Amino acid sequence: MTSILRETVLDLLLRIDSDSGFSHLLIDHEIKSHRIPERDAGLLTEMVYGTLQRKLTLDYYLEPYLSTGKKIKPWVRMLLRMSVYQMAYLDKVPDHAIIHEAVEIAKQRGHRGIAALVNGVLRNIQRKGLTETSNIHEMSKRISIETSHPEWLVNRWIDMYGIETTKQMCEANLTRKGTSVRVQPMKISRDGAISRLQEQGFDVQESAFSAQGIVITKGNILKTDLFKEGYVTVQDQSSMLVGEILDLKSNMTVLDACSAPGGKVTHIAEKMNDTGKIYAYDLHVKKAKSIMDKAKNLDLTIIDAKQNDARKLQDVHKEGSFDRILIDAPCSGLGVIRGKPEIKYNKQATDIKKLAQIQFDILHEVAPLLKQNGRLMYTTCTVDKEENNRVVTRFLASHPEYTVDQAFFEELPDFLADSEGISDEGLQLFPYTFQTDGFFLTRFIKK
Repeated sequence: MTSILRETVLDLLLRIDSDSGFSHLLIDHEIKSHRIPERDAGLLTEMVYGTLQRKLTLDYYLEPYLSTGKKIKPWVRMLLRMSVYQMAYLDKVPDHAIIHEAVEIAKQRGHRGIAALVNGVLRNIQRKGLTETSNIHEMSKRISIETSHPEWLVNRWIDMYGIETTKQMCEANLTRKGTSVRVQPMKISRDGAISRLQEQGFDVQESAFSAQGIVITKGNILKTDLFKEGYVTVQDQSSMLVGEILDLKSNMTVLDACSAPGGKVTHIAEKMNDTGKIYAYDLHVKKAKSIMDKAKNLDLTIIDAKQNDARKLQDVHKEGSFDRILIDAPCSGLGVIRGKPEIKYNKQATDIKKLAQIQFDILHEVAPLLKQNGRLMYTTCTVDKEENNRVVTRFLASHPEYTVDQAFFEELPDFLADSEGISDEGLQLFPYTFQTDGFFLTRFIKK
């Protein structure tokens, strides 16, 4: 790895840390705008994600080697973190080269004193080794340090799910999962797509979550004609379950109240064979436009995406207008930490409380728009009960015309019907169980 690439990694880490930018978007923009070669792009991605994912663990390793009370500039601490990450978790570059490059960056960005500090800390770690975590006796703190999740979040999940589930969730968030895609069935069959991908050297398998789903364990789908020409679109398997379980039929009128980035709404259009009508909304004009772009790429014509607040849709649509409604509510995102590790450091308990209120408000305002005997699906990409089970309980308590549709549980695939996350309120998918995002979904019926 060149020193220029290490500088790029450091800049990206600092921007994600200080600006709360989404790691996947910044990395993607950097690689495309500077046309970074594929081999270097892989290492850059690994270093940025790895350092972010292990930030608290790396700080634990650094702590004994930093002078107590001495203030260190953010860029110096980040340089130390990314250097220790390489020394502890990667074997592609020898320690002496990692230390040399870190010292050179410290000289260029700072001065000889900072370079000496960086050199001293890293050489001490090289000589004495990493501090053992087995010395931490309190279980929540140990999980927090070993898996780099804030201790308040670990304690929150332990209260909700117990130690073992919490530990498995945190460990899963440090791993990678395969990319999953959904075929556009009006353009290509799943078998046809699998054959074409295998011919190009991809390792793929069928998804058990959707007859349209394919899981890719080797190969970059974004560079294929299949993706560019709209024969497949990227979507997590858990997200595909929404279209499969919404009980859709041709010519229905459907509302997707919080639609961006558009994966679920385009799947709904495919399940309806591009017949009927789907109204899709998002708070932001740009995102609504991106939904239309996605629909166009997939050759889907029944989606009408516009900007609006889901809590104000009674101003646009009459009561009882829709056969089906999807509320994929704005949430904390604590189920997608594996792909966006910065989320676990940026969210607070107060954020979750505010989001739970927004989720309830959306449900409350949208509920009148469903026809009698219609179905409303509520989903989030979080594992937090305050945003999932408790929002469902509160909604049902204030809307006696609604109940959880028991047919929802009967229609789940067999492997999910008795899975760990089943409750009276719906289905919670944990990130470790089926190698999907952490995802919650349930279906209401209007009496």
